[in-house]
Formats: sequence, structure tokens, C-alpha cells
Amino acid sequence: MDPSNETSKSEQKPEDMKGEAKQEQSATEHLNLKVVGADNQDIFFKIKKSTRLEKLMHAYCERTGTTINSVRFLFDGQRLSPSNTPAELEMEDGDTIDAMVEQIGGC
Repeated sequence: MDPSNETSKSEQKPEDMKGEAKQEQSATEHLNLKVVGADNQDIFFKIKKSTRLEKLMHAYCERTGTTINSVRFLFDGQRLSPSNTPAELEMEDGDTIDAMVEQIGGC
């Protein structure tokens, strides 16, 4: 074995650390959000902080068989707009969004 061809562990560490830093950075770019429906069914989504919530809303409605016009999405008691992003709302990993079916009428 030629020692000049071997790479020492100390030479590999900076590259490995860069890879770990990228993984940590990508982990902070994505959020795991839970959407809880009126039937207490939890559906989990993983989205980027910069992604508009419209994408999550459409995906939720597609999975549950509801229309986007009949569901209201709430975060911390406030209604969400499709143009909102998790970054704007300061959402954190593991936060919960409530999905309420709109009810019309009543006495």
C-alpha cells in the first residue's frame, strides 16, 4: 500500500461536516405540519417554509374528498389564506393546522 494514496480521516472530516451542515440546513427549510380535520383524523405534510399553503390545502382536500371552497383552515385560531407561507406565519416543525368544514344555515 502506498501511504500517499490513502486519505486520512482528518482530511475527510471537513467534507463530511459540509454534508451534515447541508442536511441540517435542509431540515430547517422543511416543516412537518399536521392537519386535523373535524373528524379528528390527522394528516401529516412535509413542506418547505417558503411554499404557499395553497399547495397543502389542495393536497388535504384531495386526500379527504372535500372541495377547497367547503373547508376553512385555521392556525392558532386565525384563518389561513392560500397565499400565506409557513415562514410568514412563523410556523415551527410539528405545528397543527385545523381544517373545519363550513356549515351554512342554522337557527
